[in-house]
Amino acid sequence: MAKFNARHKNARISARKVRPLADIVRGMYADEALDALKYQPHRGARMLEKVIQSAVGSAQDPDQNSGRSHRIEELVVTEVCIDGGPMFKRVRPRARGSAFMIKKRSSHIRVGLTPIDEV
Repeated sequence: MAKFNARHKNARISARKVRPLADIVRGMYADEALDALKYQPHRGARMLEKVIQSAVGSAQDPDQNSGRSHRIEELVVTEVCIDGGPMFKRVRPRARGSAFMIKKRSSHIRVGLTPIDEV
């Protein structure tokens, strides 16, 4: 169970595009994960990077952790979950009066960090 969580709900990117990036950073230290994502050319890497930074920020806030602040070097990315979100549905006209459904997909990005002494 991850101790510090952050999530980005309704991210306007398909879950299929973010899942390979989530597989890269799962199990890494938080600072290594941010460095790995920094050099990825994908748009989903920026979104995942921001969610990890948000979880690190909540880990470093002493008000949320009973007066104790955790350094970024001692946090491990234990949970990265990319779920499908709601879809915008649009209709595109096709030949002979038929229609084609376009699904603009979104996703929910959830990251959990745990201090290394609790892993």
